[in-house]
Amino acid sequence: MNQHLLILLAALVLDWFVGDPDWLWRKFPHPVTWFGKIVSMMDERLNKDTETAAMRVRAGALACFGLTGFAIAAGIVVQALLHFAGPFGWLFEIAIVSVFLAQKSLADHVRAVADGLKSGGLEGGRKAVAMIVGRDPQQLDRAGVSRAAIESLAENFSDGVVAPAFWYAVLGLPGLFAYKMLNTADSMIGHRSEKYLDFGRWSAKADDYANWIPARISAGLVGLGVASLKGLAAARAALGGAFRDSGLHRSPNAGWPEAAFAHALGIALGGTRIYAGESVQQAWLNGSGKTGLDISDIDAALMLFARACFALWGVMAVFLVISG
Repeated sequence: MNQHLLILLAALVLDWFVGDPDWLWRKFPHPVTWFGKIVSMMDERLNKDTETAAMRVRAGALACFGLTGFAIAAGIVVQALLHFAGPFGWLFEIAIVSVFLAQKSLADHVRAVADGLKSGGLEGGRKAVAMIVGRDPQQLDRAGVSRAAIESLAENFSDGVVAPAFWYAVLGLPGLFAYKMLNTADSMIGHRSEKYLDFGRWSAKADDYANWIPARISAGLVGLGVASLKGLAAARAALGGAFRDSGLHRSPNAGWPEAAFAHALGIALGGTRIYAGESVQQAWLNGSGKTGLDISDIDAALMLFARACFALWGVMAVFLVISG
């Protein structure tokens, strides 16, 4: 555990400053794209629209277990190979773990939305936010663009930073690979479309379970982050708001970081969203908060995100000291 925590702390720092360099992934495929290809292969071979709903559920369960098992086995093999690399194994492992974290890339994408609004007005913001959310950007005004960016930042703080860090800390590379495989499967086949309602059910549920603890940890880290900015009263408000409002979200997990961000920043998140012409009703989180969001609110959210990430680093450091 100590070794995992030390490697994780180094990987978090590396990811914060380096992130996902474009020059590298233009030459080599990102590991998550490999996971995506495996998910696609399972989808093509097992998801048959000629089968009954029950058969497609069973096929989806087989795919979910197969994907998870493959990821765990890959993690075990890579971990064993790194063990034989001696001291260089630690360096390689730090680099591998950092690839699966999303601190810098997430902040960069959300900052691009603020920059788009500044330089290109509403159309510039819509173009930038379309890179990180699935909702129809043409239906968003400035407040909607800003809200979508902040919601993506909050949700992905849990999914893209806290959850992979948690599973690596607990189970090493096998845990990290398994989580990223499940998260990739959920994003590809876990939605409630006609094609994936039955086949993707197990993957969606597995991803919910994998994110259950990290989502709640992420709210706590947001509380620590806002405490460093505004004091303990703001932290209590953020955490209290997360407990009250998280259940209003359609997701069993996303409501925790989003509600924590909403109450920490004094803004309202949620509301009606439009995906490919379809309106989806979403309750407001911190409904009494500010609704007319703009660039300044994105900037404040990015500052809070940075402090929450630093809080995660601090927690890792404290565990290292305590454990010895």
